Amino acid sequence: MTGSGDGAADLALLGFRLTLAVVFVMHAWNHLFGGGRIAGTARWFESLGMRPGVLHAWMASLAEFGAGVLIGLGMFTPFGAAAAVGVMGVAMITTHLKNGFFIFRPGEGYEYVLVLAAGAAALAGTGPGRWSLDELIGLTIGGWGRLAIAAGLGVLGAAAQLAVFWRPRTPPATTAGD
Repeated sequence: MTGSGDGAADLALLGFRLTLAVVFVMHAWNHLFGGGRIAGTARWFESLGMRPGVLHAWMASLAEFGAGVLIGLGMFTPFGAAAAVGVMGVAMITTHLKNGFFIFRPGEGYEYVLVLAAGAAALAGTGPGRWSLDELIGLTIGGWGRLAIAAGLGVLGAAAQLAVFWRPRTPPATTAGD
């Protein structure tokens, strides 16, 4: 990582990492323990066309939790970022894209999940900074390699999951005069 060495970039990256970590961990926590818990989350995934819902409830919750922990610690950052990109990619396609850009629109648009995915990918590209476990253990993947892991694995994982499991319900066809 390049910089002036005064620690400002490392502090900024730490703050950004911790912000992303809290968002992902808390979102996972809500899926696991809030409201309807896993059973409710599974019903919601089923309603989106992600079948079987219970599998996707667990997969999304564990991926969000793991992404948050890895990003927060700055440990294996490209892989934590890949999980974040993948989960947000699935969320964007299954839930938010059809509602337009703005989150405040009915059904919630995709701006929020787009920012989380882009932020995770950007973090992978910059690296987690000197105040991270990646730095401590000497994880030396270059910036392009980190970005390729995060974006590539994230997008491919989301695409594979959607291709195999996403079966959205289609509204019944209507005939003229209905």
